[in-house]
Amino acid sequence: MTAHRALVRRTALSVTAGVAALVLAACGSDSGSGGHDMGSMESDSSPTATASAKAGDHNDADVDFSKEMIQHHRQAVDMAELAADRASSQEVKDLATKVKGAQDPEIKTMSGWLTSWGEDVPEEMPADMGHDMSSAMPGMMSGTDMDKLEKASGAEFDTMFLTMMVEHHEGAVEMAETEQADGTYGPATKLADDVVTAQTAEIKQMNKMLGKS
Repeated sequence: MTAHRALVRRTALSVTAGVAALVLAACGSDSGSGGHDMGSMESDSSPTATASAKAGDHNDADVDFSKEMIQHHRQAVDMAELAADRASSQEVKDLATKVKGAQDPEIKTMSGWLTSWGEDVPEEMPADMGHDMSSAMPGMMSGTDMDKLEKASGAEFDTMFLTMMVEHHEGAVEMAETEQADGTYGPATKLADDVVTAQTAEIKQMNKMLGKS
């Protein structure tokens, strides 16, 4: 009986050792697989990939749109601030407040894009120089135009402001449509969509105020 028990015990130990070896081998295989998966995850979140995701896919059209629309919006805000002080019609004042309220945040948004892309944000320029330098953009007023608007008052100011702002908005819509066609950065093309929608509606409103529709 003693010899038999010893044989059984040795057999059991042998089987146990074999099972343990198989378990260790399996664990080693899983560990290797897990290590590979972690390596894949790390490669997917590499600094280069993260930077690319942060900056977003954009092209030259997105950069041009942002830089030019910042300048375009700044002039619209200047005009709106004049209207807030000089317009005789409350309806014109309300429109000017709406324009400034929409375009100021968009200037900040586009400035943020340019910074994230490593591009320079256009500098603020004096009105008598900046507007003339930017007059190649559609709808931009010249320094002379802005001087006339600043000197106008009463109903004359209201008419001049609305007429100029219609032209200014039409230029912005044209620029936005170019971005819609050529841009690749999603937020920029979305902002272009918003510009087309909002400013087309305001053009209709201003033409109605001018008695043209």
